[in-house]
Amino acid sequence: MPLKSGDKARIHYTGTLPDGTVFDSSRGREPLEFTLGKGMLLPGFEAAIEGREPGETVTVTIPSDQAYGEVDPELVFTVVRMQVPGHIPLEVGTALQLSNEQGQMDVVITEIGEDDITLDANHPLAGKDLAFEIEILSAG
Repeated sequence: MPLKSGDKARIHYTGTLPDGTVFDSSRGREPLEFTLGKGMLLPGFEAAIEGREPGETVTVTIPSDQAYGEVDPELVFTVVRMQVPGHIPLEVGTALQLSNEQGQMDVVITEIGEDDITLDANHPLAGKDLAFEIEILSAG
């Protein structure tokens, strides 16, 4: 029976970047279980397996707008270096979690200046097309 919205599915997947780098995989661990159509996965990922059947393996490239979205320049901002607590390592690539009245935000340090630090709150895979090999194990 082809997968349709509301079906529970078990799959294995491997996600790669355009250069072939693997960024995530369920291989070597328990299969991913989810309900199709509940918005639990990337929109392009769900679209790629809807209508497929257990036993099928599909390879798809999901454009960034159907994955983690485009890079939003409004999510890149600077803070005064003096505002960063001394125990935080000031290195490009350091992941931080900021908190305020609105909640929490994950950011990465992308640039360190003499007076300012640039932070990026975009998802690390934003703006990237992603390839997935998806093996459908079961549906029901």
